[in-house]
Amino acid sequence: MYKSNLPVLIALCFFLTNCSEPKEKVADITPPDAEKQATELENLGDTRVDEYYWMKLTEDQRNASDPDAQTMKVISYLNAENEYREKVMGEDLSMEDVLFNEMVGRIQQDDSSVPYFENGYWYYTRFGEGDDYAIYCRKKGSLDADEEIMFNANEMGKSHEFFSVGNMAVSPDNNWLAFSVDTVGRRKYAGMFKDLRTGEILKEKLPLFSSGDWAEDSKSFIYTRIDNETLRSFEVYMHKVGTDAGQDLKKYTETDETYSIYLNKSKSGKYFFLAAGNTASADVKYLSTATPQGEFFEFYPRTRGVEYSLDHYGSDFYVLTNEDAVNFQLFKTPVDQTAPRNWTTVIGHRPDVFLQNIELFKNYLVVSERKEGLVQLRVMNLQEGTEHYIEFDEEAYVAYVDINPEFNSQTLRFLYTSMTTPWTTYDYNMKTRERKIMKQEKVLGDFDPENYETHRIWATARDGVKVPISIVYRKGMVRDGKNPLLLYGYGSYGASMEPWFDSQKLSLLDRGWIWATAHIRGGSELGRQWYEDGKMYKKKNTFTDFIDCGEYLVAEKYTSQEHLYAMGGSAGGLLMGAITNMRPDLWNGVVAQVPFVDVITTMLDESIPLTTFEYDEWGNPNLLEQYEYIKGYSPYDNVSDAEYPNMLVTTGLHDSQVQYWEPAKWVAKLRDHNKGDGKIFLYTDMEAGHGGASGRLNSLRDDARVYAFLLSIESENDTAKEN
Repeated sequence: MYKSNLPVLIALCFFLTNCSEPKEKVADITPPDAEKQATELENLGDTRVDEYYWMKLTEDQRNASDPDAQTMKVISYLNAENEYREKVMGEDLSMEDVLFNEMVGRIQQDDSSVPYFENGYWYYTRFGEGDDYAIYCRKKGSLDADEEIMFNANEMGKSHEFFSVGNMAVSPDNNWLAFSVDTVGRRKYAGMFKDLRTGEILKEKLPLFSSGDWAEDSKSFIYTRIDNETLRSFEVYMHKVGTDAGQDLKKYTETDETYSIYLNKSKSGKYFFLAAGNTASADVKYLSTATPQGEFFEFYPRTRGVEYSLDHYGSDFYVLTNEDAVNFQLFKTPVDQTAPRNWTTVIGHRPDVFLQNIELFKNYLVVSERKEGLVQLRVMNLQEGTEHYIEFDEEAYVAYVDINPEFNSQTLRFLYTSMTTPWTTYDYNMKTRERKIMKQEKVLGDFDPENYETHRIWATARDGVKVPISIVYRKGMVRDGKNPLLLYGYGSYGASMEPWFDSQKLSLLDRGWIWATAHIRGGSELGRQWYEDGKMYKKKNTFTDFIDCGEYLVAEKYTSQEHLYAMGGSAGGLLMGAITNMRPDLWNGVVAQVPFVDVITTMLDESIPLTTFEYDEWGNPNLLEQYEYIKGYSPYDNVSDAEYPNMLVTTGLHDSQVQYWEPAKWVAKLRDHNKGDGKIFLYTDMEAGHGGASGRLNSLRDDARVYAFLLSIESENDTAKEN
């Protein structure tokens, strides 16, 4: 088996740049010298000059057994950046260990999930002391039965620096487990099969696996594959367990490069649903699980701007769609419909309520709705025609429908959390309206939720729009402008940044920090229009909303500019890049995690994942008007001579979503133009991808690294005052 020498090269380069040297004063430590090699990038008659384009390595270069000169040069540079951060942090670096131990100390390491019942078995996951990965278990018929370990991710992952479990599905006859694993961090999963009767893992592997599930015969497995280069999921195959994957039957190819596909199964288990979509459109094809060798049927013609999803109940499909309804509406239609649009309205469109998801039961329909930024769970009794909402008391919270595989049940399992309430699993009797706590996340140590308070406040954006902010702090906080405050944001893809509980935040809150999440346009917190108003030609609303939230928090004396910090990751890293260019003076520190900052160059490269099928999110830079709009905010293209704040920028060498060279180039350019004395750090995880380190404990190192940076920068405020 071929094995790359890159890990050895990484270690060698780090050793060569980390030989014993006399201890330097921080003022004497210089950052790595990023060589400039002007590369002209021409598009639509416009020429941009990229002086750091040389930092880009192909995947083949990163995985080569005999690294070339450019690879060695790039790896040496990234290692030098890591070393520079450590040198400048100096004694403050030890705070990472302090914080990491704090965070680990709050976690109940010997833990398990609440079991759920499906097809004759109780399923759950558990962790042992010190385990980074879950152990997947089940018990037949009763929780008193003997435990059967289906899959121990710790055993399989122990020989890998990175390990992630993806798809997992048990066959209808309960004899087979299909699962997928990624050991690099580039989302290139391999599908595998385990005989649950014998414990044998079959040798056959499904390459470039994306999603999949079982047919009724428990022998046929329908799955999707990704493109090796772009990672776009675009093909569907049928595999027969026990056969060579090279003989798998191709069932469908998605030819539109702006669409990606995903396969799942209806709750009834009667249909496969093949969803195709991009950031603005979606459609579904369906296939009976009883005839996996058949063809997928188109439910409704693909229409640009129209999204819909399906579920199945009895003789009907339930259709959740935004057609003529920006906040979505719900229909049902017979599976064997003869008329093209024999649809019956179940829930009509409401301009003030965003219809997010549904959960079907024999006698009940549960609807996840969002109103005024908060999730509501609506329970509809299909037999009696009555309905009610589950009540929640806190100002800012989030509630999710959890795993509910049993169709003939009057019990709804849902999750609840807030910034002060740990994740809580409830079983809710939809008939009697009684709720029972099945589990609440245990936070070890002296944590008491009564010591903290959370609120929902509203900032006014420059165009008059009210933007919600979820805020949490330790009781006793005085609004005198002296509190360090971390403002977090994302604002893309319609993703809502929920006010959930995270025990890691306690390491800041207990040191007098305030945490605030800005629910800016580009997300869906205030409905689907909130998303539409933060994308394409309205993308700059996302950035100005965040800045306006920061200014509001300063004006209201929650903090001041010298104590205000900002953080975001991925598309939220784009946000960080934009707000530091637009208002570098507003922030004392900025953390940009795996930031998408070289927007023009990336969106022009169709070989890079997340490009063509995101044209409806960012725009297509091959079109002049869209090119010019993107160029107007792209962080890398808009770095200027300015006094930039202290910054920590993180990335992963194997990141498939935001390639490492984007943040690496950005940091080099920022340093070249920075006219202030702010510290600018680049940290590259040489083993991980977009999500950072794998494993529940190991990943806490990433949080500890970020918090140590923030605390060290904030401590300089106190030192400056003392001097």
